Formats: sequence, structure tokens, C-alpha cells
Amino acid sequence: MARSQRSTHSDNDTIVAVITPPGEGGIAALRLAGPQSREYLARFFRPSHSENAEPAPFLLRYGRFIAADGVFLDEVTAVFMPYGMSYTGLEQVEIFCHGGRQVVRLILDQLVAAGARMAEPGEFTKLAFLNGRIDLAKAEAVAELIAANTQSSYEASREHLTGAYSEHVTRIRDEIVSVISEIEAAIDFPEDEITPAGRTELLDKLESAHSQIKKLVSSYATGRLIREGLRVVIAGRPNAGKSSLFNLLLKHERALVNPVPGTTRDYLSEWIDIDGVAVNLIDTAGIRERGGKVERMGQERAKAIMKSADLVIWIVDIAAANWRTYLSRDLASLVRDRILLVGNKLDILRAATKRSLVDAPDMLRISCRTGAGVEPFEKALSAKIQSNVRDLTSGLVVTSARHKQKLSVAQKAIHTAHAKLDSNESLDLVAFDLKQAANAIDEIIGRVYTEQILEQIFGRFCIGK
Repeated sequence: MARSQRSTHSDNDTIVAVITPPGEGGIAALRLAGPQSREYLARFFRPSHSENAEPAPFLLRYGRFIAADGVFLDEVTAVFMPYGMSYTGLEQVEIFCHGGRQVVRLILDQLVAAGARMAEPGEFTKLAFLNGRIDLAKAEAVAELIAANTQSSYEASREHLTGAYSEHVTRIRDEIVSVISEIEAAIDFPEDEITPAGRTELLDKLESAHSQIKKLVSSYATGRLIREGLRVVIAGRPNAGKSSLFNLLLKHERALVNPVPGTTRDYLSEWIDIDGVAVNLIDTAGIRERGGKVERMGQERAKAIMKSADLVIWIVDIAAANWRTYLSRDLASLVRDRILLVGNKLDILRAATKRSLVDAPDMLRISCRTGAGVEPFEKALSAKIQSNVRDLTSGLVVTSARHKQKLSVAQKAIHTAHAKLDSNESLDLVAFDLKQAANAIDEIIGRVYTEQILEQIFGRFCIGK
């Protein structure tokens, strides 16, 4: 795949955008990037000390923003960054004004009227990539860091932003390229054929590369949960306390609670943070053999949601006389390693009944009404969730579906090349497979790209980044 140099950005463009969130605030920031950034700063900015009229790089200066007609708009601070030393790699200016909607609009209008073009979503970071300031994986990490709303998603995106992930996949790529070089040398100079010892060394290198890529591909299961959140479903028979537990975990009353079975006929969904992990908590309709048409529709939807869940909290009414019979029947249709079993209504059990629960050691006992047993339940829930999220300190968790797909291509190509090299097949075929693997990794870090890939990545960014 050839590197594409097409871009919607012209080298003559100077782009501008508000880089702080819309709305009112203490401070708002605007960014200019392009060859006329410094000129626009000189045109509109009047420093408080006239002897400092010429902007010194990276010096934040206080002054006034004066419109083209000489009208004072606001007191601002501004900083100039020279070509090759800014985030985008271009001449860049950042202006900090008061955060009122009107003053921001007036300043932006002046810059656009002077000739600056409104930046497209992600265009500043796209320029940083095109100008070699960051690679493509780090550019994607910028968007992930902005979107991170839990500790785990923040840690994963932060590690990618440091370059640890890019450096790791680049080392794997370099190892593949070194094998390609040796194989192509043997092709070009048949008299220097690969010795048995040399072949073994090449096979070992490919096994190492394959093992490292396989580990990265496997990490995507965790990475997806970090990025998209865990889907945790509260399910069980009617009137077991599903909605009560849902409200208890949310810390506010979101679901209607009623002793009449079948009250919840559709699912409710809320996002919560459980020890740094985003959890999509879903309250479902009660599962039972009978019920009206609408209730049965809710039950079928509940069953479908349970199938796609990362974890199901199956709640049981342990005050009901025949709960053991129902539970035995229900568990037969559930995936046990994705189940957290909870018995509710502990507060209304007689002492003898409580003693009989010793033969159900896997069941957590709680009372949603009094809060009894809730703390151990929350600890067990957190442990179950954390077991799905591996340690992030290595920074080698793949969170992007695009990266996972490219790494899978590389993994398959290396596996094929290894088999061909091991069975003494044509070295040309081995080299072809390995070039496919290297090319797939190049697409991750941006050594190879197309405009379509860039649009797919940077189109997800907000304006101003």
C-alpha cells in the first residue's frame, strides 16, 4: 500500500478553532495553526508592554485583543510557537480570553474575517501526524484520552500516548524486517544460501514476533472492555429485587419498585463507575413461565441482553418457599463463569431458614431494603469486574478494533511464513508473507496510510483537537 499524501489541509491555510468546551467558563482558548498565525497575532494583539511587541517563542504575554476597526474586545493572554516546535509542527498561536460565549464568538469572527479557516474535526492532531510530530497510534491515543471517563480507560490511553505501545509494535516490525532482509539477501545471492543454523535463527525470530503479536491480539478482549465498558445485567425471576438492587448500585431511585410481579416490562440502562471501570448496568424484566404479551416481550428481550452480557447478576428471592427448585432450573440455562449469584430479602428470613443457607456457599446474601450484606456484595462485584481487566502498567493493551484487525493480519502472515520457511518452501513466498505482516504494522503506526484511514480516525475527533 502506498503512502497517501492527499489532505484537505493546504500548506497555505491557517486554521483556527476554539479548543475549550462550548459554554460559559472562566477562560476560553483559541488556537491558530499555519503560516499566518504570527501575522494574525500581531494584527489583533496589543501587549501590555509595547517594548515586547515582537512575540518571543513560548512566552505567555498579557494584553488586549483589538478588533480590525479598533474596538477593544477583551483582555487576553497569548503565546506564539514557531514552526517545527509546536503541537502541529506549524507556526502556532494560542489565545486565552474570558470564557463568555459572545466574547469568544467575536474574537473568532475577527480571525476568520482576516483569512483564517475554521478547523475541521481533529485537524490539529492530523497536522501533528502529517508533520511527523506524532505517529498514528499516538494520534488515536489523543482521542482516547479525551474520551476517557474512568481510571482504567485513562491509564490505557495515557500509556499509548507516552509511546510505549508504538515503540513495542515498532520493535516487532523491525524484527520482521530484519528477517525479510536476510531472506532477500539469500534470494539475490543464491551462493549465500541460508544454513541450517541460520534457518533455525530466523524461525526463532519469527516465533518471537508471532508470540508477541498473539499476546497483543489477546489483550483486545480487555481493551474492548476498558474502552466500551462492561455490560453487567441484573436478572432473575419477578419480584426478586432486581430493580431494588439496580437503584442501590446507582445510589438513587431510577427504577420503579413494586411488589407486583411483572412491574419491569422492559430494560433500564445506566452507566456507573465501579473502581475505575465503566459499567453499563442493565435492569431487566423478570423471567417466568407465564405473563401477558407485553411482559413476555420484555422477558425475551431480557434473555437476549443476558446472552451479550459480560456479567450477569442473578438475583434470587430467598424468602420464597420454592426458590431452590427455581434456581436449579434457572442455572441450567446460564453460563456459570459469567454469573454472580445473589440471594435477596435476607431481612425477612427466619433464623432456621438463614442456617439452611450454608449449603449455598456461592450465593451472596443481601437485603436491598436494609442494606445488610451489601458491602460484601459490592466487594465481590468489584472483584468479578476487575478479573476481566488485566493490569495496565505494561501499557500493552490493545484498545482499538482497527489495531486488533491489523495485528491479526500480521499474526496470520507470520504464522504462514514460519510454516513455509520451516518446510523449505520458496523464499520468495516467505518474503511475500512477511512483507504483508510488516505492512499491517506500518498501518497501525502510520508509516503507511490512505486518506480513507485518516478520515476514519480523525473524523471521530472534536473540533479544536
